[in-house]
Amino acid sequence: QAVREGLRCIRVIHGRGLKSKEKPVLKESLKGWIIRAMNRRWIVAFASARMADGGTGATYLLLKGKPSKKRVHVVG
Repeated sequence: QAVREGLRCIRVIHGRGLKSKEKPVLKESLKGWIIRAMNRRWIVAFASARMADGGTGATYLLLKGKPSKKRVHVVG
């Protein structure tokens, strides 16, 4: 939806995972989702947010520009 609307950067708030037993579950799942080949065609880069925007509890996603085709297939 963000790609269709022409957004270039979005912030995903997933929390820091402080109550997780081993490691942050949502953050690691998001990272895996981003890295998978299907989703790479829309995501250029990602990084933890600034402290003012959530720090390690949020992730910025840099998206490619709005596609020129009318048919957009976004998985996820």
